[in-house]
Amino acid sequence: MTVNRSNTEVSSPDRDPPDRDSDASKVVPPYGFPAGLWKAVERHRPRGLPGPRTWRSPLRGPWLTSVFGAVLLLALPVVIVTGLLDYIAYGPQFGQAIPGDVGWLHLPYFDWPTRPAWLFRLTEGLHVGVGLIIVPVVLAKLWSVMPRLFTWPPARSAAQVLERLSLLLLVGGIVFEIATGVLNIQYDYIFGFSFYTAHYYGAWVFIAGFLMHVAVKLPRMVRNLRSRSLRRELRTSRADTCPEPFVVDGLAAEHPAPATMSRRGALSLVGGGSLLIAVLTAGQTVGGITRQAALLIPRGRSIAPGPNGFQVNRTARAAGIDPAATGEAWRLMLTGGPRPVSLDRATLAGMDQHSAWLPIACVEGWSTTQTWSGVRLRDLAALAAVPNPGSAHVISLERNGPFGAATLQRSQVLHPDSLLALRVGGVDLSPDHGYPARIIVPALPGVHNTKWVRSIEFRS
Repeated sequence: MTVNRSNTEVSSPDRDPPDRDSDASKVVPPYGFPAGLWKAVERHRPRGLPGPRTWRSPLRGPWLTSVFGAVLLLALPVVIVTGLLDYIAYGPQFGQAIPGDVGWLHLPYFDWPTRPAWLFRLTEGLHVGVGLIIVPVVLAKLWSVMPRLFTWPPARSAAQVLERLSLLLLVGGIVFEIATGVLNIQYDYIFGFSFYTAHYYGAWVFIAGFLMHVAVKLPRMVRNLRSRSLRRELRTSRADTCPEPFVVDGLAAEHPAPATMSRRGALSLVGGGSLLIAVLTAGQTVGGITRQAALLIPRGRSIAPGPNGFQVNRTARAAGIDPAATGEAWRLMLTGGPRPVSLDRATLAGMDQHSAWLPIACVEGWSTTQTWSGVRLRDLAALAAVPNPGSAHVISLERNGPFGAATLQRSQVLHPDSLLALRVGGVDLSPDHGYPARIIVPALPGVHNTKWVRSIEFRS
């Protein structure tokens, strides 16, 4: 039995498909491709390479692929832009962003804003959150275009060479970025190389593929979206679901099987998966009662009671902090002026204290907002006889990590809420939160809010 659809004959799924070699002469070559050459190409198809008869889902087609593509076209620029902004937030002009020297791939240097105070929390939360939420859409998009990845021959024109190159960069780039990003969120560095360096360069590979793919595919995507009504598809049941018209070298199945799911069901499945991931991850950035639903949060949903009972990214033990070094012998050294200034904790506690309700956000996506109290950095700069510093270099007691120092830009030092914090939530900092003193600056990445501060050099 055959059904005529768009002048294309489709074999019944009940009939056994003919052998590839015996059927090669019946396959219609693509437009402009010589029939004799096409037959020779088909005969030399590598064994084991999936052919047109492998892909039989009646849901596959240009329209469904374009729907997934439209969603990614809206979401991926958010992930890209926020990721690049977060790199700038780490201060590449001070050589403290990773990777450091990126050659001509470096971004324009500018001072990272200190207002609003939740800026980095927003950009990093969007980067991680949206990146996770679109995972089901990415997988669905890859499923929908799977036949094109096994097209034989790989390229039949210069335009197709460009298209497949963009696919290679796009698919390889996005899979690499998602895989390394998810592992980094869970602190699982099984890949054996620097996540930050690889993720940055991988991002540019993906961006190149994304821009190439959009330039090649955007007009076709718009035409495909207009070919069917979304409202009508959402009202179509599984029994009434029909395959899209078959086109040689297209996405629709040449020999479709009966539908086991409607397109409405497929879209609901993918959308439901994204919604589930949003529920499981959004709480790590939003906080409050939503944190209880954040099952994928890297530092856990439950936190210890008390003002110091919030997430710790690096404990004092992991950082190699000697308890004796943070006791009565501890002194804060202020340099950069005519002479160094040494202050013990009692002296700092006796200075004018300022409180600020500020968030602290980590590159892994989690964040928290606390009330911090301590001495303003600009007051310390004035005490060091550098009232108008161009920057400040903060050094920690930490010995066991690459983040034992950070440089703050002028606006970060002089912001009225930038503190050398001594207390949080009305009590002294705990050792894991940076006792005896730590930096807290609005909109600064968490890793640069240096804990266990030993010295600050105000540079003019």
